Amino acid sequence: MALREDILATVSQWLTPDNFQDYCPNGLQVEGQTEVTRIVSGVTASQDLVDAAVEQGAQMLLVHHGYFWKGEDAVIRGMKRARLKALLEHDINLVAYHLPLDDHARLGNNVQLARVLGIQNPRVLDGLVWCGELPEPMSPEALSRHLASCLGRSPLHVGQGCEEISSVGWCTGAAQGYITKAIEAGLDGFISGEISEPTTHTARECGIHYFSAGHHATERYGVRALGEAIAEHFGIEHCFVDCDNPV
Repeated sequence: MALREDILATVSQWLTPDNFQDYCPNGLQVEGQTEVTRIVSGVTASQDLVDAAVEQGAQMLLVHHGYFWKGEDAVIRGMKRARLKALLEHDINLVAYHLPLDDHARLGNNVQLARVLGIQNPRVLDGLVWCGELPEPMSPEALSRHLASCLGRSPLHVGQGCEEISSVGWCTGAAQGYITKAIEAGLDGFISGEISEPTTHTARECGIHYFSAGHHATERYGVRALGEAIAEHFGIEHCFVDCDNPV
């Protein structure tokens, strides 16, 4: 058993959320039980994930995408009411870490994605953007197949450039705008979760291969690593639940 406040204090030391200007509150978002013996983690605090936490008897739900985003409707109704009602009725803590989890050098989404993809020498390029080298040079088609094999989802490839890709930049989630960082660094390719309409033109006209590998697919790994680290540190149970999302 661990105390909620001890978990929150420890994770704050690890992720330093106060150093980030984020779009949502980091840390505790919905208060539940003070004592925690089991954590369920997942990418997004959807109703399916909340229901999974209830079913597994968790006292804490740990996510990357939580609630109370800047600019969202503050009224508690509909989908938001149903989610909060389930958490409150079952006394489950909702704990979320967004940008601090993307950024972390050991547990973060970016470094964990590099581990999954086998990228060599992963390092920070600029802010939240990372770069590194592929295990071996790959054609764009081969890299698409590699991403599909590792992530369980076929990426969307756009752009043009060198025949073999050796160096790549990446940033998980909705980070397509950071493609310019990869271009400025002279990298062969750039990977993010989502794509937007201008990304195609940028990739084509600036001579870089771009791969949209899925927001959810690229951000499965940080929250799982964090949940495992908490469980090991405090000697409590942890279960990662993957409520798949094609986006």
